[in-house]
Amino acid sequence: MEQPVMSKSRMCILGGVSGIVGVVLLGVSFAINNGPPPNADSSELIKFGQQNYAHILWGAWLQAVGPVLIVLFALALVHLAEATSRLAGWMTFFGATILMTVSLFEIGFYISALNPEPVMMPSVSLRFISAVQHLYFIVAAPALFLPLGIVLVNSRILPRLFGYLAVVLAIVFAAIGIIFLLTLALPPAVTALGGVQALWWLSAAITLVMRHRKLPASKWAASPS
Repeated sequence: MEQPVMSKSRMCILGGVSGIVGVVLLGVSFAINNGPPPNADSSELIKFGQQNYAHILWGAWLQAVGPVLIVLFALALVHLAEATSRLAGWMTFFGATILMTVSLFEIGFYISALNPEPVMMPSVSLRFISAVQHLYFIVAAPALFLPLGIVLVNSRILPRLFGYLAVVLAIVFAAIGIIFLLTLALPPAVTALGGVQALWWLSAAITLVMRHRKLPASKWAASPS
């Protein structure tokens, strides 16, 4: 039986909208979950968690779902570029897996920080969060942006500028990961730089939706079974 087909135009819309919604969800998650005050002791952290319980959990949910939609967008780009069988395409899949793993670890520690017992749980969870944030710069962002950038540079799905910018972002994030490797807790100014990638995802997603009419109307279908 022949499987349903999807045109490139529809794939562009689906992938682009997914990327846009994913970035919006991440933005809302950070807006409602600003994190505890700096240098708070255990009792202050427990009090902060009790006062912001719902915000933290909803923020965690949004921060878990948002990257899934962004990864869907990234994989749609690879599919549209017909790079699923190329090394850069496979490495994009691998980078997306690393990004999701790092993100989910961090979110898990957000939730564990809400446990008031043992009394040191919030402090320990925050230390784990700081450790996991290093991984985003060291490997997660570079592992996704570098191969995806190579895919885009060698295709016409998006303007090649997006591909070059993705490669630059990968290099910058990797460099930051090395520069601050000996700093256990990344400064707020450094973690805020992670927001730069959201601008790339949002711009790329909007551009993909706007370009959907310019792509060939070819279709993909699974092999008949």
